[in-house]
Amino acid sequence: MPIKKILIVDDSKTERMALAQILSKGGYAVSAAEGPDEALARLAQDKPDLILMDVVMPGGNGFQLTRTISRNPDYADIPIIICTSKGQETDRVWGMRQGARDYIVKPINGDDLIARIQALG
Repeated sequence: MPIKKILIVDDSKTERMALAQILSKGGYAVSAAEGPDEALARLAQDKPDLILMDVVMPGGNGFQLTRTISRNPDYADIPIIICTSKGQETDRVWGMRQGARDYIVKPINGDDLIARIQALG
């Protein structure tokens, strides 16, 4: 399935804007959510082809949300890439165990991000 619509889940407005700019230049349609509750609402409204997930957010963390989404039969087919400042190997392993398909440590390199998205599509 080609990836066209991407949901960014990140509490930082700066990060959301930076990621949206990279993705828009790559030809992707982008929507964004500030946290877990808004992300789940957006999923229900318009199912994306991919989710970029931050980990550290108020109201819940990205690991928990990744697990919730990846274990829901309605959304289990949506690949999730965790994009976080948490760079420890244990964090990466834990994120993948929660259902993420890839794990990228911030700051994000735009070319690398686009290449990883294309590899999933």
